Amino acid sequence: MELKLDFLREYNENIRLVSPDEVDNINIGLIPDMWRELFKEQDKEKRIQKILSVWRQHVGTNLRNTISYLDEYLEDIELMEFDNTYSILYTIKNSKGEFLYYEGRNPQDSFENEELELSWGKIPDSIRNFYENVHNGFYDYTSESMGLVPLESVTYLGDEDLDWGIIDELEEPIQINLDTSFGFFSNGMGSYVAIDYTNCNNDNATFWSAKRQPKYNVNFWSYVDEWIVIGFE
Repeated sequence: MELKLDFLREYNENIRLVSPDEVDNINIGLIPDMWRELFKEQDKEKRIQKILSVWRQHVGTNLRNTISYLDEYLEDIELMEFDNTYSILYTIKNSKGEFLYYEGRNPQDSFENEELELSWGKIPDSIRNFYENVHNGFYDYTSESMGLVPLESVTYLGDEDLDWGIIDELEEPIQINLDTSFGFFSNGMGSYVAIDYTNCNNDNATFWSAKRQPKYNVNFWSYVDEWIVIGFE
């Protein structure tokens, strides 16, 4: 436990793990009711299966490979707290025997992304379902990437402060409207799986990069599912 905390605190020195005995002391409304019951459970295998049942209920088809990987390699889940905000720490021991830490933020977090909040109702139901019922982002704890980023970090592609030099190098006319596009998945290296809400039927998305030619008309969940598993490995 101490070695894990030491590692976690390299990235956030005030992070702490909440013991099952402390859960009842958390104010009502700060965490989902399901989490309250989940983290009073002492048996980690039961905790794992309970959280995966939430994933299966809401994104069982969309993230089936991610869920399958977690089912096989997830070692533990723990409640994590910083500055009176809570998230779930996923401890994964991957197929190479390496330990990875992923963070699943609280779906009850306040909405801290003005551009996205204004457009939230236009985002596909399946994406809103994940953020509102499973996690406000699920990503590598050390890099906040290789997963669905928290709402506050979702990239508005139309932000005038962003420099998309790739536009001058496009081999064909741009096929998305940057002013209506948001990058929900980040690989941490300038590439995003992005939704243009004016063209997102059937979870249609674009793999958008600051350095590479975009890939249009990809399925949002297929790309996200594949990239998350790549991150695990």
